[in-house]
Amino acid sequence: MRIDDSRPIWAQLVDEFRRRIAAGEWRPGAKVPSVRELALELGVNPNTVQKALGEVDRLGLTTTERTAGRFVTADEGAVAGGRAALAESTADGFVSAARGLGMTLSDAADLLARRWDAHEDNIRNGKDA
Repeated sequence: MRIDDSRPIWAQLVDEFRRRIAAGEWRPGAKVPSVRELALELGVNPNTVQKALGEVDRLGLTTTERTAGRFVTADEGAVAGGRAALAESTADGFVSAARGLGMTLSDAADLLARRWDAHEDNIRNGKDA
């Protein structure tokens, strides 16, 4: 994860943890790595990780069990809702950028279709897209 100096680190961590849940890297019901493990992995202060995880708890994507640790919610609907919210946010960014470049809806849709196909080709060929 690359840290962006224009946004608070804890907010970026919230986005990263939401992405991990939405992408299935952290599966429903699975134990979330400890604050200390995440802080070491990401190279950030444990207090920052704790603040981000608290927000992910507040969003209903994780729960904390006093003696057992933190777990991804087993509520598949909450996970699906989180995935949809991230996708909408990403789409909003694309729409804003495309409009800012003077693209029409048709131009943007064509671009998206081409990039979608290129991504699929890269996956088939074992390359990152």
